[in-house]
Amino acid sequence: MTHSNHTVEKIGGTSMSRLDELTKTLFIGDREGDDLYNRVFVVSAFGGITDLLLEHKKLGQPGVYGEFANADNNRGWQDALDTVAEAMIEAHEAVLTHPADRDMAREFVRERIEGARNCLIDLQRLCSYGHFRLSEHMLQIRELLSGLGEAHSAFATSLLLQRNGVNARLLDLSGWRDEGTVTLEERIQNAMQGVDTETEMPIVTGYAQCAEGLMREFDRGYSEVTFSKLAALTGAREAIIHKEFHLSSADPKHVGIDAVRKLGHTNYDVADQLSNMGMEAIHPKAAKTLRQADVPLRVTNAFEPQDPGTLIDDKPAESPAAEIVTGLDIVALEVFEQDMLGVKGYDSAILDVLARHDVRIVSKQSNANTITHYLDASLKTMKRVEKDLTKLYPSASVSTRTLAMASVIGRDLSGLSILTRGHEAIAEAGMATLGATQGLRNVDVQFILERDDLKPVIAALHKAFVENDTSAKTSEQDISQAA
Repeated sequence: MTHSNHTVEKIGGTSMSRLDELTKTLFIGDREGDDLYNRVFVVSAFGGITDLLLEHKKLGQPGVYGEFANADNNRGWQDALDTVAEAMIEAHEAVLTHPADRDMAREFVRERIEGARNCLIDLQRLCSYGHFRLSEHMLQIRELLSGLGEAHSAFATSLLLQRNGVNARLLDLSGWRDEGTVTLEERIQNAMQGVDTETEMPIVTGYAQCAEGLMREFDRGYSEVTFSKLAALTGAREAIIHKEFHLSSADPKHVGIDAVRKLGHTNYDVADQLSNMGMEAIHPKAAKTLRQADVPLRVTNAFEPQDPGTLIDDKPAESPAAEIVTGLDIVALEVFEQDMLGVKGYDSAILDVLARHDVRIVSKQSNANTITHYLDASLKTMKRVEKDLTKLYPSASVSTRTLAMASVIGRDLSGLSILTRGHEAIAEAGMATLGATQGLRNVDVQFILERDDLKPVIAALHKAFVENDTSAKTSEQDISQAA
């Protein structure tokens, strides 16, 4: 593919809530004239808005979607929709200072919120007839509500930039009141027709309404799919994700802000391992889109625009080194059956049950009579899984246990004795491992631990492999490549 001179850049919801700061640093900063352009921005909803529209991402508290799905009457979801409108107005008025801009943003919120309200009322009325089932429309409702947040933030951002002399152009991919159905590729290509990135700054909604239904597969990870597809289709020189922090060797909260190191340069293989550990630099499907289009990805700190951040591409490491130490809480599912050896079907049946309950597998171990899956799942879900497996294999012993997994990740860990040295580092810190695995490809080593030991183990492993290991330091050549 022939690459253009522009970049496609994504901003997350937490950063969007500091839009006034972004205007002074990322969007404008020291740039003037032509230097402002050749940048396409994909924006998420303001922080907290999608939680109010759908459900709280961490706590699970229902938003408009949850209230509507379980509605006995109109009051709950309508009150929730009113709360969204108030939160949207509060968010944009925190960054828009001109009265005319505030008036336009308020009217935008009113029109979208009331349009959504009328749609949901009409749908409830329609589904009061026996021929129509509300359950058949819930995915479309989820998409409709999601699009409200991104459309609002993109509109407010365009107003703010235009007020500051930038030729910003809103590209609303949410399909509001559109007729007909288009694919994601068609949606993006239609929106980009006539856009001159050399003289305009497109502000694009992270949500895109399309025939594929982004939320069916990606749920709330849809903005990265839109971002990556836009970068691939337009032949972007680079795709950039702006976060509130640098992609670093560990979480500063676990090892200390002075101990972490910015990666500077890594590859998509490492990005995939991070996703598996719940620490997404980018959604794996979005990474695949960029990789296949040969578009390099950069992860930067949105509030340090002069720092080149970390470049992610397909290049291997110049020398072996541990790059990141991370971890997550897991649940170990163990199926023990004395007569398992030589009998086919146990593994596939377990996988079928896990898939049916939408449980994510982080890692797996097995021997002659035991299969153990390390899972990212709630205990509530695991009780259902246990029940199904016990019914399927009544003579087997099925058990679950809450644990944690720490992982040392790098483009090339060969020759570093991560497994041996990791056990030693954990023991020296006064803790023990319950299990460990290392693949033949030498890109990650996983240590199984008691859940309470995760943070101190991450600190111990980081000290051993990053802070005290000169091979783990980012090379000067890597940094120059990233720049």
